[in-house]
Amino acid sequence: MALVVQKFGGTSVGSIDRIRNVARRAIAAQRAGHRVVLVVSAMSGETNRLLGLAHEVTTVPDAREMDVLAEPASK
Repeated sequence: MALVVQKFGGTSVGSIDRIRNVARRAIAAQRAGHRVVLVVSAMSGETNRLLGLAHEVTTVPDAREMDVLAEPASK
């Protein structure tokens, strides 16, 4: 039994149908006998929206907080 990590974000979770597809893929991996870890990041457009809100709160947002909002999916 392998440990399978699946990470999805952006357009892959941008609609209900796409979220269901992600769930089907995770379930298929589990049914194939794997232990599954599913990581879901922000939906399409949400990171940009959050970054915009941060700039509305303060003209110079804290760099560390901005890094958390904009962390790339590959990390």
